[in-house]
Amino acid sequence: MPEPAEDLTAHLAERIGRSVRASAVFGKPVERGGITVIPVARARWMFGGGSGGDGQQQGGGGGGAGTVRPVGYIEVRKSGATYRPIRDWPRIGVTVAGVLAATGLITAKLTRRR
Repeated sequence: MPEPAEDLTAHLAERIGRSVRASAVFGKPVERGGITVIPVARARWMFGGGSGGDGQQQGGGGGGAGTVRPVGYIEVRKSGATYRPIRDWPRIGVTVAGVLAATGLITAKLTRRR
């Protein structure tokens, strides 16, 4: 007989696996003026679970989540196909600012130690 944690993990994997499809990452193609555009997204799925107890007191639980974020599109023309990324400038700006701030803090601490 399978352990409760094995049952739970198998159940979660099965449920999340049903939603993992190419349609979660590639949108429906749109065609206009001889150009076809296929939206592309990044999809992530996470899940976890566990069980435990002692003697007659047993319990378990788990959960999962997923995110889908647009990242670009594929442009299809008679001459070929090209992937075009979507630039997320606000996110890039926050990342660069964070790196610069961390570098400044580290430099200030190292300078004070001398």
